Amino acid sequence: MKELGNNSFEEVIQIIETSRSKAYQKVNEELILMYQRIGKYLSDHSQNASYGDSYIDSLSKHIQERFPGIKGFTRRGLYRMKQFYELYADNDIVSPLVTQLSGNRTKTPEPLKFRKRTITGCL
Repeated sequence: MKELGNNSFEEVIQIIETSRSKAYQKVNEELILMYQRIGKYLSDHSQNASYGDSYIDSLSKHIQERFPGIKGFTRRGLYRMKQFYELYADNDIVSPLVTQLSGNRTKTPEPLKFRKRTITGCL
C-alpha cells in the first residue's frame, strides 16, 4: 500500500478551513439580522411604553433569566441594537448591505468577534 504524506491531506485541510470561514460568515450574517430585528422591536415598542428606560431594563432581565449567561443583551447592548436599527432603518442602500458586514474581515463589530471565538472551538 502506498503511504500518503501530510501534503496529500492539504485538500482536506482546505475544505475544513473554507467551510469554517463560510460558517462564520453565515453566523455573523444571522447575528446582524437578529440585532436589526431586535432593534426594530425595541424601537417600535419603546415608543408605546409609558415607563421609558425600565422597559429595556425589564427586557434585559427577562432575556438573562431565559438564557442564563448569554452575552450582549444587557441594557447597553439592547440600546445599541435599537440605535443600529434606527440609524439604518430608512436607508435603502445600507439596509441590504447590512448582511454583507460579515464578509468584512478588517472591522467586525465586537459582539461578533466574541461569537466567532466561541464558535471556533465547536467547528
